[in-house]
Amino acid sequence: MNPAPKTNVILMADDDDDDRLLTRDAVAEAGLDSDLHFVENGEELLDYLCHRGRFRAPATAPRPGLILLDLNMPLKDGREALREIRADPELRRIPVVVLTTSKADTDIGAIYELGANSFISKPFQFEALVSVMRMLGQYWFKTVELPAGK
Repeated sequence: MNPAPKTNVILMADDDDDDRLLTRDAVAEAGLDSDLHFVENGEELLDYLCHRGRFRAPATAPRPGLILLDLNMPLKDGREALREIRADPELRRIPVVVLTTSKADTDIGAIYELGANSFISKPFQFEALVSVMRMLGQYWFKTVELPAGK
């Protein structure tokens, strides 16, 4: 008997309600078999990943197979959060894709220096966002081999 297929968990850190809603719709439209979770800033992202506060119960915060990270968020921005994720031995192997409105060369260079796996400028058209989500799902959940999460 084959085990049930593993659900792919995507954690998106973005403070914009509209971007979160569009991403949820794009993931569904792309046909990804994913469990999508949202946090609104870098502090919530780290609370989720470290099971602190309202994310204390593991069932409320399953380990993501992919983090989608916005750069410009309140309280703790994406750069600070990425720096902390990459400094933590328990979290550093989680793929982080920066999905942001920025196209600045300085942001792109700095983000890769901090250890992001990819940098993608948010598409303005829904169809393009669906395409991005489809490609991310195909690549991170079907193509690459990642170490088992702890």
